[in-house]
This record gives sequence, structure tokens and C-alpha cells, in this order.
Amino acid sequence: MRITVDHDKCCGIGNCTMTAPAVFDQDEKDGTVILLQPSPPAEIHDLVRRAVGVCPCEAITVDE
Repeated sequence: MRITVDHDKCCGIGNCTMTAPAVFDQDEKDGTVILLQPSPPAEIHDLVRRAVGVCPCEAITVDE
């Protein structure tokens, strides 16, 4: 799995951070997504997929 984020699309809601905190964080200045693990371990792939699904801005892309 490879994750990419589009910072221009991110609206800073933080759903990804709440869903998969080992993979995503938020910038303290504007709340936009910070990608901590672009290639997370297999055991958290389901959480990443869930985070993608709850992103209202569709700012996260996953390539399996």
C-alpha cells in the first residue's frame, strides 16, 4: 500500500487523524493532513482504507 495526500484538497477536518493516528497527523497551523507513514504495515491497511472513506475532501489516495 502506498498513500499520497493532496494538501490543496485537505480541509483540515481531522477524520483521518482520528481514524488512523499512526499514519496521519494534523498541522498545528492550519489543521491540514501530515502523512506520517506513506507505506504503512499490512496490519493497519484496513484503518487506512477507513480513513480514506471518511475524508470529506477526498484528499487521500491509496494505491494497493
